[in-house]
Amino acid sequence: MTVADGPGYGLPRWRGGSAPSSLEPFMRRIACLAAAALATSACGDNVPSQEEIDDAKARVERVAASTHLVRGALEMLGLMPVYSCGEPRRSFLNHAVEGLSSTVACATATVQAVDDVTDSVVVTFPAGGCDVHGVRLSGRAVLEYRGGEDLMEMHADLREMAVDGQMLQAKVGYGTCADETRLFADVEGQVPGRAEHSFHINSRVGKRDGLPIIGGTTLLFDGPGELTGPSGTDRITFTSLVYEVGNYLPKEGTALVETADGHRLNLAFQPVLWRVGKVEVTVDDKDPVTVPVVR
Repeated sequence: MTVADGPGYGLPRWRGGSAPSSLEPFMRRIACLAAAALATSACGDNVPSQEEIDDAKARVERVAASTHLVRGALEMLGLMPVYSCGEPRRSFLNHAVEGLSSTVACATATVQAVDDVTDSVVVTFPAGGCDVHGVRLSGRAVLEYRGGEDLMEMHADLREMAVDGQMLQAKVGYGTCADETRLFADVEGQVPGRAEHSFHINSRVGKRDGLPIIGGTTLLFDGPGELTGPSGTDRITFTSLVYEVGNYLPKEGTALVETADGHRLNLAFQPVLWRVGKVEVTVDDKDPVTVPVVR
């Protein structure tokens, strides 16, 4: 999974109280997919059946809800600035924590020594949570910084943190100051609002040339994942799936779902106007169905 960005996404973009406290509004947006698909299906003998459209709609819901939680986990990286290569580790962390505490007033952060080459930052959110970058965070996160100056590895353990009320088994982080800057996300949990369905996304890729690793207005997802339910495990491949701050659905990019029963579902998201977009849904070799969405 790659995170790319544009200017202005760091701490100054925090907007306390601006985001919904649950995924209910998001689910309401997604719920219109089946009805919209009926209105936009192409005519012909090779169009997907209503049963296939309904199945596609359900899988889109589960994919989008899962990536929303992964996005929330990655927001933790945006709370702290990326390590400045060449700066003493402890000096960098002390200044970073001061900036976090003054900008995101709902969170408290402390620096703790782990060993000679490692320090950790413990970030604690109030019991009721607070809104950061379009998601509600609660609980506690431990960000561990190992190395410094020539090579730095940052690992964030988020297993005591909830995103929009959903507890995650999540570890995210990055490496920098070496020949390659890379980001990783290993996140699993229950799909919100979908009983008996779980997800697991584990990606480790290099950052794209010319783009900072975090701190922008967009998140760019690339990499594999899995969704598991009563009917088996679907494999997912994300390709340049772009999320903008505050939106629950992607702006553009594709998600390929290879279902447990042998079907291929291709979802191609495209922007139209502002927060209005569309997704072109292709089931196997059937004619694509274009569905309008509100991100």
